[in-house]
Amino acid sequence: MPQVVRSRIAVLHGAHPATPLPRSFRSLADRAAVEVLHRAARVLVASLPVLTDRLVEALYEQEPGYRAAIDSDRAEVWQEVHHSLRHNVGSLIQPREFRDAAHRTSRWIGEIRAGQGVPLDAVLHAFRMGGAMVWQDLVDETARRDPDDVRLLVHVAADVWNFVDEHCGIVADAYRQAERRLSWRRENQQRLMVAALLDGTARIADLCEAAAMLGLPEQGRYAVLAVASAPGGPQQDPARPPLNLAAALSPGEGLSTAPGAAPFWHTGPDAAFAILRLTGGPGDPGEPGELHAIADALDAPAGTRAGIGSAVDGLAALGDARRLAETALRACPASGGTVVLDEHLPDALVVSSPALGSALADRVLGPLDRLDPSDRDVILETLTAWLDADGSAQRAGARLYCHRNTVLNRLRRFEQLTGRCLTRPRDAVEVSLALAARRLLGS
Repeated sequence: MPQVVRSRIAVLHGAHPATPLPRSFRSLADRAAVEVLHRAARVLVASLPVLTDRLVEALYEQEPGYRAAIDSDRAEVWQEVHHSLRHNVGSLIQPREFRDAAHRTSRWIGEIRAGQGVPLDAVLHAFRMGGAMVWQDLVDETARRDPDDVRLLVHVAADVWNFVDEHCGIVADAYRQAERRLSWRRENQQRLMVAALLDGTARIADLCEAAAMLGLPEQGRYAVLAVASAPGGPQQDPARPPLNLAAALSPGEGLSTAPGAAPFWHTGPDAAFAILRLTGGPGDPGEPGELHAIADALDAPAGTRAGIGSAVDGLAALGDARRLAETALRACPASGGTVVLDEHLPDALVVSSPALGSALADRVLGPLDRLDPSDRDVILETLTAWLDADGSAQRAGARLYCHRNTVLNRLRRFEQLTGRCLTRPRDAVEVSLALAARRLLGS
């Protein structure tokens, strides 16, 4: 219960100008009321343990927000209530001496309860319950001693409840400040934990704590999304992933990610990464199009490159999942787009070893570099269209707006220049990988 008697005590000491009412009447009434209040308050001070017992029991019965704290450590709650009552009831008698200590106690209670997760409404209700109980005891004690003096307490009632409100404000302010500090600390711990999981530096012993902190199952099924701007394009703020990407990955957007599992983002020097919780359990392959559905739901801004790695089992494998996502990102076209690694494994092989990819491109496609650039580009374009059309000259010609015989003539010329045979499986694989290396590595 906060300390009381502020404005009217000040009037008695001449701190405020006289009110419009007759001075003698108001002063005598206030002085008599304060004397009555002091007598009753001294009795309360002497019986604080009993008052504390009653208030703790009332909190348990009437305020659900306090029940868990009382069940957990009733003695700790009892000491807190007793400490507050001792300072605040003491303020009824010696307001100047107890004011600062009472304020410190209220701030301390606000900070402690914020840390324990007791709702702010419950803390404020507890303070008001304490104020009501102390006021009722003051009235009861005064009525017991001299019923006629009860009417004098009316002169200090407003001050009592003004101070209750004042301390509720102190508690609320301390609670919110502590809540902000705790929120920042939790967010910072989450960022550090997410970074450690994605870097693969998290200790096995920390995985259980990480699962609890992030609200993720330790043995769940995950993938990682990597996002970056196209080379030479407008750079995204690395600390702020693209908003439409973040929105697409939020719960309730029709994705196949687990319900309520908003992604955790981590920003690196060259890309931003999101942990995607997938449906299904460990080892469950899930629906074939699960990762592809996520890719389709991404509304990536123009010039944004996004790579989705293969699914992994467990938080311990998120470091591997990040590396797979980085590989998928390197397989993205320079102009932007989204690549699901499982659907571009040949490209992933090329970008995983750039030196070997470049060597293969030079060996297979090098003879074409002796041609005029425009002639070389026509052959490469035709070769790519033919491979994309699953070896159909008819469909390749339709894509290139030329006759199928023109396609076949260009393919024969390629075979003559490079010594490769496109009907030989080994040569076809090498040509396909060489084209991917030329496209992705600029070889």
